[in-house]
Amino acid sequence: MDPENILWIVFAIIVPIVLIADLAIFQRKAHAIKTKEALIMTACYVALALVFALVIYFVLGQDKAFTFLTGYIVEYSLSMDNLFVFLLIFASFAVPSEYQHRVLFWGIVGAMAMRGIFIASGWAILNALHWVIYIFGAFLIYTAFKIATKKEEQVNPKKNLLFRLACKFLPVTDEYKGSNFLCRIDGRRLATPLLLVLIVVESTDVVFAVDSIPAILSITSDLFIVYTSNIFAILGLRALYFAIAGLTKKLVYLNYGLAAILGLLGVKMIGSAWFEVPVPVSLGAVVGILLLSALASYLWPPKKKDILSDSSDEESKKS
Repeated sequence: MDPENILWIVFAIIVPIVLIADLAIFQRKAHAIKTKEALIMTACYVALALVFALVIYFVLGQDKAFTFLTGYIVEYSLSMDNLFVFLLIFASFAVPSEYQHRVLFWGIVGAMAMRGIFIASGWAILNALHWVIYIFGAFLIYTAFKIATKKEEQVNPKKNLLFRLACKFLPVTDEYKGSNFLCRIDGRRLATPLLLVLIVVESTDVVFAVDSIPAILSITSDLFIVYTSNIFAILGLRALYFAIAGLTKKLVYLNYGLAAILGLLGVKMIGSAWFEVPVPVSLGAVVGILLLSALASYLWPPKKKDILSDSSDEESKKS
């Protein structure tokens, strides 16, 4: 059997086992996840991805392993933006902390299916129409500019189109019914607010996939590497949310780092007909940019005066 097919089988076995263990064992009883538990879970998911990269190294070679790691780091980094959106969604719907993991768990299960569709579609388009690679590259550069220049804005999850449609067509209870998405009251089956939150979470992943899929396809067109690196990244996302959701606000220059990475990937995609960037160089650039943005956030945080002046300006505008 082809070595890559064997790894597909290994991957297809690992992911369901991890998901079942998470739901049936670690999260059998709904509870608020503490930082220590979340950090341990995050470390386990990262270790699992590194072990899989090591298996790829021995089975498929160094280049494939480095490509997997590059894709994994890029997708994991881009997922940081999801954390802010998750915070807004949970705060907006006042989701109890003990039920947030359940929403993220099923949100990620749905995301895995949607990412598969997006990746397969993008891969098929690139193989059928190679010139689309330039459109993808230009889109990445545009996205990089948008991320670098975006201003802090308040997002209202309740304005989400799917949320409004669900409210219109689904009978919904006014209160949470434990960790249930559906409940039965007076013989009627009703949706709980938790189901609406899940719908909003799923729909936001579609938006993020539009940015992340061209990014991973700019690194490699190998369908196995593209999909597995993507899935390993989003598998650890919910643990990362509980581990560093509060700390991400301190990474004030992370957006510029992500913009630089997307910009470089866009240039690489457009210039693929004229030059080829070695995989170790791409991996080093991605890691280096992320480390620099984190270090800059630590060494040169925004001054309190700037924060106070910004808030006072906002207050004066309101008045």
